[in-house]
Amino acid sequence: MTLTWLGHACFLLESEDGRAVFDPYEPGSVPGLTLPDLAADMVLCSHGHHDHCHAVGVRQSRMRPGFTVETVHSFHDLEGGALRGENTIHIVTVEGKRIVHMGDIGHPLSAAQVQAVGTPDVLLVPVGGYYTVDAVTAKGICDALKPRTVVPMHYRGPGFGYGEIAPVEAFTALFKDVTVSDSNVLDLNAAPAGVVVLRCPAD
Repeated sequence: MTLTWLGHACFLLESEDGRAVFDPYEPGSVPGLTLPDLAADMVLCSHGHHDHCHAVGVRQSRMRPGFTVETVHSFHDLEGGALRGENTIHIVTVEGKRIVHMGDIGHPLSAAQVQAVGTPDVLLVPVGGYYTVDAVTAKGICDALKPRTVVPMHYRGPGFGYGEIAPVEAFTALFKDVTVSDSNVLDLNAAPAGVVVLRCPAD
């Protein structure tokens, strides 16, 4: 079972039970990134912004994947959605693992949200700030959920991402256990504990 980072907040989850794509982005919507040709059984979009909701860019099968999907309601900002709208946290349970994609979460989690999300095996969390939580707030989300593995997303790197958001180092500096991968693919059955920084396909 693997998780492939396609840049920004887009991931491809592949397992024996099916394939899912999280938050595919429209062509030209994220500097330095081009969405590859993708096929999946399900597309999960956290919200309707063009850099997170290009479901038509993924060829979808007619197969029903053999994993469960739960959602938790949240917001894209600190003002109850008044600035940027609503956000959906997606929780996929597959092959006994709980994979949580936070979307463009823009605020700390409430106690009720922490309970609803549960304890992730893998947490995909935005860290770049400006449009989402910043590094410190993202660290607070990690502390609240206590995931085994954290994969940061939605940040700026060399040649990719929005100029107004921060690089990943602002987030990783807050942790002791950090693995920097030379690949954009994570084997979920052998994922190390702590923070795993996947290589952006734009690199």
